[in-house]
Amino acid sequence: MTIETKKTDVKKVVLAYSGGLDTSAIIPWLKEAYDNCEIIAFCADVGQGDAELEGLHEKAIDSGASECYIVDLKEELVADYIYPTIATGAIYEGTYLLGTSMARPIIAKAQVEVARKVGADAVCHGCTGKGNDQVRFEGCFAALAPDLKVIAPWREWEMVSREDLLDYLAERNIETTASATKIYSRDANAWHISHEGGELEDPWNEPTKGVWTMTVAPEDAPNEPEYVSLELEQGKITKVNGESLSPYAALMALNDIAGAHGVGRIDITENRLVGMKSRGCYETPGGTVMFAALRAIEELVLDKSSREWREQIGAQMAHLVYDGRWFTPLCESLLAASTPLANLVNGEVVIKLYKGQAHAVKKRSANSLYSEEFATFGEDDVYDQKDAEGFIRLYSLASRIRALKAK
Repeated sequence: MTIETKKTDVKKVVLAYSGGLDTSAIIPWLKEAYDNCEIIAFCADVGQGDAELEGLHEKAIDSGASECYIVDLKEELVADYIYPTIATGAIYEGTYLLGTSMARPIIAKAQVEVARKVGADAVCHGCTGKGNDQVRFEGCFAALAPDLKVIAPWREWEMVSREDLLDYLAERNIETTASATKIYSRDANAWHISHEGGELEDPWNEPTKGVWTMTVAPEDAPNEPEYVSLELEQGKITKVNGESLSPYAALMALNDIAGAHGVGRIDITENRLVGMKSRGCYETPGGTVMFAALRAIEELVLDKSSREWREQIGAQMAHLVYDGRWFTPLCESLLAASTPLANLVNGEVVIKLYKGQAHAVKKRSANSLYSEEFATFGEDDVYDQKDAEGFIRLYSLASRIRALKAK
């Protein structure tokens, strides 16, 4: 497979590089398509695992890159992107905890920073023309570096399949560990792992055990529940089972604990931004526990109107993050609106983990609005039940007037 024309408008490009089949093919393709331009490989360490990073630098150089930057973003991802997002309550279409989406802005920002450092005139990504990620990355590039050219090979080259990419690399004697028999498309970071493709492309197929990699099957989980204690300060997890941990370390600890109980699996058919529906399986064990803890303390500390407002913020934030609009005034506004509410979310929660479920069974907070003295079904000295009569008459006044006029 050859490149018919060579473009000369790019001299140095920073490629978002994973070492997978797509980006392995992109490096030689860029050199051919863009007149032997210099390629700088960039890899964001967002907690995808040491196995994914092993030998990555050498592989990039062997594929034709002049340099490979591997940037550690794990702590920043959790502290500055994941924690603020989950504090808003953002959940896409009721179930998706936005694992892939939340990582994209920090990766794009770091890629731009590398591009500035090396004096590149272009950035490149390996996202397909069918997916959401092309929008997320390019939306971030537009906000942070509109002067840089964006190269999206899947929208330019003639290759259309995994087999095409393997043939392309074989023709150029470039080694790859990928094969034509790969079943699933996966994306992993500290927060989650996603699975698409294979049998999942038919919604009538139940996922096989081979799909899941981060959690045990709930039916194979321990027969005894496990209880995990979390302490929260201003909507952030600060301690797990009494141990003070950084945001990233807390997430890693909860991933291990909850994953062993099959917690955090979902199987959804979601609406992609580009218009099509896509079926995916997601595993977010630690994140599921964090969400349960946040919601438990919110139940104690937020009044009815504040809770309703937080839910509105969360609904908007979910679409904003999913759609790749992090670096926008709207995102700043939503995060600012959620901060006073998150600041109240202080306390301790005990989560019960059992057979794929995570439930808060104990919760307390110094900011709690719950008062046993007021809520008791027994005798009390603080609430006069006769007061409810006038409240109800005023609360239902509009309905009473409407009914009288209808007579």
